[in-house]
Amino acid sequence: MNRAGGPEASPVRRDLNGRPVEVGRLTRLRDRVLGRREVAAQVQVDDPSLVVVVESADDAVASSTALADSAWRADDEVVLRHVLRLPSSQVDDAVALAGLDGYQSAKVGPVDELASDTGTADEVIVVLARVQLLDAMHLSQERSRMASLGSRHGGEVLRWQVLQPPVAGR
Repeated sequence: MNRAGGPEASPVRRDLNGRPVEVGRLTRLRDRVLGRREVAAQVQVDDPSLVVVVESADDAVASSTALADSAWRADDEVVLRHVLRLPSSQVDDAVALAGLDGYQSAKVGPVDELASDTGTADEVIVVLARVQLLDAMHLSQERSRMASLGSRHGGEVLRWQVLQPPVAGR
């Protein structure tokens, strides 16, 4: 029960494409009979406690290699974040298009560490992020999608990052 006395809302789990996954009747029934299972805290795009577990600014690095060499936890949801440089006149269109796939414009700390100083005065740094489960194939798919988005809007992808909550006790 929540503070208002109503049933507690169950966290939304996301699939490999960032879409919400509905909990089935069998799972709800099992949870009622056996007691509510421990569910990991829901990840939010703007959660300041998230840490970068893997990132790359190199297009030549394979997603599978980057993930294999990282502290990424495959069973936990992640925030997949892409840093793009776009002409300021194209930002609204690019953000709207990415929004169709569940991405939102994310506010992060100083972007100086995310981007180099190259670029023109008309260009801005845009950070797009969404919550999802992740594997190497879907990371590659999203990297390609963002490269296409950047190219179509006259910009480029500077880097990608995978963020997860820190592991307790580390």
